Amino acid sequence: MTIFYILAFISFFTGMFAIFTLVEKFPVKYIYYHYHARKPIVWTIFIGSMAWVMLSYFMSNEPFPWHTLPPLFIISLSVLMAYKVHQEAWFKAVDFPIMTKDIDSLPIGEESQLAIIEVNGIVKAYPLNYVIHHHIINDSFGDKIIALTYCAMCRSIIPFDVTDIGALFVGSFKNANLIVADRKTKTFFQQESFNSIIGKLHPHQLSMIPFHILSWSEVKNLNPIPEVVVVTKRDFRPFKLPMPGVWNKVMSSELTPGLVSKDKSFPSKTHIIGIIDPYVPVQIAYLKKELIPFSVVVNEEYDFVLIITKGSVNGFKGTLDTHALELAINDNKIISDKTSGTTWDLRGKYINGAIQQNLESIAITDEYWFAWKKFHPDTLLIRMNQ
Repeated sequence: MTIFYILAFISFFTGMFAIFTLVEKFPVKYIYYHYHARKPIVWTIFIGSMAWVMLSYFMSNEPFPWHTLPPLFIISLSVLMAYKVHQEAWFKAVDFPIMTKDIDSLPIGEESQLAIIEVNGIVKAYPLNYVIHHHIINDSFGDKIIALTYCAMCRSIIPFDVTDIGALFVGSFKNANLIVADRKTKTFFQQESFNSIIGKLHPHQLSMIPFHILSWSEVKNLNPIPEVVVVTKRDFRPFKLPMPGVWNKVMSSELTPGLVSKDKSFPSKTHIIGIIDPYVPVQIAYLKKELIPFSVVVNEEYDFVLIITKGSVNGFKGTLDTHALELAINDNKIISDKTSGTTWDLRGKYINGAIQQNLESIAITDEYWFAWKKFHPDTLLIRMNQ
């Protein structure tokens, strides 16, 4: 019996091992090895234990060993936990969802924010309140595959071009940030840094693409209207973790599970806008609450412009070819250049005027301070009121 209980303990520990992602100093390599080994381990113990009991019973004249049922139950439960108690199961990535242009059929609130991605001339939009339940949406844009990733803990929303490695899924979490992995090799990547951590592709870096975030009321006024992922009312249910009440406690406090050593210059969940485009030679952050009162914020030193509408911030280069832009936005949500009279929509798409080009988007991120500072320690913080 001692052996059965030892096997039950090993099996149970293996099934529950994913919770160690909440320990900041726990080595990520063990999390990686566990991801690959957990199912073979628990299945081997389960099959071996069951076979041992049944063979022992049939090869002897003794009564059935009912005393083995408790450890066998624990082992059986551990098999289930190996599948269910893991971030991959909690947040199931969506592959190539159904899209539609029949927007009247979609139960999306007017103020809901959507991520809008354009690749190969194909434009698609995804409500963030839908994406958060899955953390990753893999979709095709012609011959390209784009993975839209959304870490609920740090609110980092980053689309990656994964054409070269294929679709992503939730591999784990580390430092209160999402670890993504490719389906082919199961290599682990840190979402915030874009860098691989461990696996067959290591070292490798994911490639972020610029995108926009707009409210549903603004998306509906775009011309043409992008394809939108088909969603139902259930897709907009309140987000929560598998443990009841935990998510509300995390969001209403300074808790950042998995990360204790963090910068405390601002409250952990202070929203920031981070500039992470290669066009800008330094990593820059703004406090989002200081941007919201403005409609246009110009950074002359690094030549970019931020456009703020309905709580969303999008970035564009401040120069088109050799023309220095002086951008403004009117009440109809039309962006214009004061010097040339050229106009664009909120995505920077040309409408009319002398400069017959689209604005050039830059990659930015809207996330929490604790995550930004953890992965961008040398950031330049620009204060609007100083």
